[in-house]
Amino acid sequence: MSTSDPLRDPHARPHHVTKASYSDRATDAAHPLSAYLLRLMTLKKSNLCLSADVSTTNQLLYLANAVGPSIVVLKTHYDLISNWDYNPTTGTGARLARLARRHGFLVFEDRKFGDIGNTVQLQYTEGTAKIIEWSHITNVNMVPGKAAVDALAEAAMKWRERKRYQVKTDISVGTPRSGSVNSDDEEEDDTVTPMPETNGLDVGQSSNYGRKASIVSITTVSQHFEPINSPRLSEDLEEESFLGIEEAPMERGLLILAQMSSKGNFMNREYTDACVESAREHKDFVMGFVAQESLNTQSDDQFINMTPGCQLPPEQEDEDAEIQGDGKGQQYNTPQKIIGLKGNDIVIVGRGIIKSEDPVREAERYRKKAWEAYEERIASS
Repeated sequence: MSTSDPLRDPHARPHHVTKASYSDRATDAAHPLSAYLLRLMTLKKSNLCLSADVSTTNQLLYLANAVGPSIVVLKTHYDLISNWDYNPTTGTGARLARLARRHGFLVFEDRKFGDIGNTVQLQYTEGTAKIIEWSHITNVNMVPGKAAVDALAEAAMKWRERKRYQVKTDISVGTPRSGSVNSDDEEEDDTVTPMPETNGLDVGQSSNYGRKASIVSITTVSQHFEPINSPRLSEDLEEESFLGIEEAPMERGLLILAQMSSKGNFMNREYTDACVESAREHKDFVMGFVAQESLNTQSDDQFINMTPGCQLPPEQEDEDAEIQGDGKGQQYNTPQKIIGLKGNDIVIVGRGIIKSEDPVREAERYRKKAWEAYEERIASS
């Protein structure tokens, strides 16, 4: 056992990141989306992610709108939604993106990509859902190996470069003019002068007092690249945005599924170590992990750790009461244990909120408890 690795030595000192405030970490974060999320957490005093595992668009959008003020991340499973609308501008993904701007949270599609590199690239950027277009964050199951992370990182980089500039197209139609009006004994000029930006050329012929005449109508298509943050383009954004912070950056982020909360899962230490190694190789794309403990071990690690399997006992019960699993392999921990003891950053809560009588009130209860655990953790440094 190596005493230099806190993941292997329970007596090692906590990593410095677990003692730093979210606001301080935001200034040093390597990933722009991580920096944004940490600032958002500070502003909203929330480290809560809602796992919106519902089956209809109405349920999903209702929860996003109702619980949005309490959360910083909304986790989705688009393939659970029976009536998901795939329209890129008016569909479910686009509507989620608008609610995210309005309430100040990021969308995390819990896709758990797990295939060869070429396949995961296509699943991420193409197909019916086009996940990369509306989801700020997604995740990967690294069982196929590092190539899956490499491929997703490459796809995100190419998408970002395309998105940095929006192609604007201007179309103009020229006034018809007579061309090549020749008599039989006139010399015809065969020289063609190229016309840049000319996309279409319609030629019609008519007779004019015995002479052939070509009436040329020129359609000019001009394309130019306009920066995505152009003031003219921003005028198209009619939706209100969350006050106190700008819109989320253009970059996309990845979480690596490094550990699971389900009983008997096969994600052993070797697998988790490989996940951490891959994350360090792609710090400009990998934001962090879905894990049960903080996986920051090296001095320059700044990854965000999100943890599922969070549940509070009923309000009338003692906070230290033992919480039973769901009988389907899920094991639960309280925010105090996940944030306070394990050093994680964000708790992921699903049924504890969704199945309650008042999801809005329950989301606030989880937000407060998870935030208190964070404040106690950094205060003890």
